[in-house]
This record gives sequence, C-alpha cells and structure tokens, in this order.
Amino acid sequence: MLRVDIITIFPDYFREAFDYGIIRRARAANLVSVHAHDLRSWTSDKHHMVDDRPFGGGDGMVLKPEPIFAAVESLAGARRREEIATGKRVVLLSPQGKPLTQSIAADFAKSAQLVLICGRYEGIDERVADALVTDEVSIGDYVLSGGEPAALVVIDATVRLIPGALGSETSATTESFSDGLLDYPHYTRPPEFEGMRVPEVLLTGHHAEIARWRRDAAQEKTKRNRPDLLKE
Repeated sequence: MLRVDIITIFPDYFREAFDYGIIRRARAANLVSVHAHDLRSWTSDKHHMVDDRPFGGGDGMVLKPEPIFAAVESLAGARRREEIATGKRVVLLSPQGKPLTQSIAADFAKSAQLVLICGRYEGIDERVADALVTDEVSIGDYVLSGGEPAALVVIDATVRLIPGALGSETSATTESFSDGLLDYPHYTRPPEFEGMRVPEVLLTGHHAEIARWRRDAAQEKTKRNRPDLLKE
C-alpha cells in the first residue's frame, strides 16, 4: 500500500477530495491511504506560527523551516534527505520544481510513502529544499496561492498508476504520454452527429487498420497540440 501524507496549513481543503472516482476505489481496495496534517501541529509557540518575514526584505511571508523539519521527522522518520529510507519520498510542491510528468508519477506510484509539502505565502525557507526534500515538483509554469491544488494533481496522477487502481490493466499504458505522444482521438455513438462522422476505419472491426489509424492520429494530434513532445 502507498501511504500519502500531506503537510498543509489547510487540512480541511482535502476533507472530501479523495471520496470520488479512482482514488476512492483505490482507498477501498487498500492500495493507498491518504492523510492530511496541519503544519501547526508541529509548532512550539503559543500562537502556532508557521511563517515569518523574509530576510533581506520583500513582500509576503515565508514558511519557517522548524515545523516542516519536525513534521517530516514525525511522518517519515528523518530530518535529512540522506536519512530517508528507501521507498519513501519527501516532495516539495513548488513553482521552482521539475515539471510533473507521467514518468515521475509512475515513479511515485512505486513508492511506499509520499510526504507532500504544500507551500503557501511567498514560499518556503530554502533550507527545506536544500537539506530535506527528495523531489521538488511543479505542475506548470504558473503560480498558485498554495501547494494544495498541486498536491491533488500529484496524488491523482500517481494513484491511477498503482497496479489495480484502474478498471483495465492496459488503460495506463495506452493513454497520453505513455509512449511520448498524446492519446489518439476517441469516438462513440452515434456514428454521425450534426454532419460530423466517425472515421470509417473505426467502424470496420479491422484491428490492425484501427491500430495503425490510432497511431497516425496520435502523432498528428501531438504535432498539432504539443509539437514539443515530438522534438523530445
């Protein structure tokens, strides 16, 4: 079972987020367990302060290192990256991280534990990234108000790649990015809608021809929407 621990200042954000779809089924099948923790639980002052002003001046506040190190030690049993046991990953969700990809999600799916650190305010004390996290991940080249939405994306992308989580064992191997291309176009009934027809080859039942069409269509769609993937 994969255990996911989320460190956040808004644990209620995740109250019902995992009660639907694939993640709900994966939880019911004991393939994954998800736990949201309040970062303030690891503070020691009476006001439970998790942030402070940045050295050098500037706008906003910065999350302090002390409660984050304490939280990771409590959840993952280590205060330094090199001490983290094999199979455990401490992931910082940050606009400065590596872009999340299907291969990264597949790697996460093989883990025993993911500890996801949700940033807030102006950012997180850089010593967390320097000494503690194993992976710094971004879900795109834009800035969110916090790491909570990114945590949802990482968990969803990861859980669906755990063996047994999807209804079909081949689903994860035929969808977008599994082979470096976008997924091929999909059609269903009716065969004609408002003058638009389903490609005839899909109605023939000729599996080899259908497979060839899907491969060509995936390449064409990738060329149109994500030519950068073809370059890679």
